[in-house]
Amino acid sequence: MGKFFQKVLLVDDNDTDNFIHKRIIELSNFSDEIIVKNSGKSALEHLESIKTDINQIPDLIFLDINMPIVDGFVFLYEYDSFPEEIKRKSKIVILSSSDSKKDIDRIIDNEYVIHFITKPLSEESLNQLKSKIASLNK
Repeated sequence: MGKFFQKVLLVDDNDTDNFIHKRIIELSNFSDEIIVKNSGKSALEHLESIKTDINQIPDLIFLDINMPIVDGFVFLYEYDSFPEEIKRKSKIVILSSSDSKKDIDRIIDNEYVIHFITKPLSEESLNQLKSKIASLNK
């Protein structure tokens, strides 16, 4: 069986979390390519630089909420101005250690967010995500 996704973008300011989450994604054959950005700003710059090449656009974006300067909320606000092709292709999953109900409710209501996962990412949470995406695509 092939990978579930071709490209995944992992956006988190915590390098240790990025390392662990990248390994879990690799070991579970979840994606062919994993792009890691350690800030919301660098993730937005990356998307801006590839926005005209649909093949470079990630299928899935794992986004942390709590990051300095450009947090998950600012990222989603800026993401809204990207071309429709990007917003149609890239699904956003919040991957956060925040257990603030206010934060979770505020971000899960965003039209681009399809799922919320509490850190750390695990093979089980990836399998639940696969099931959710499969049901969305029916």
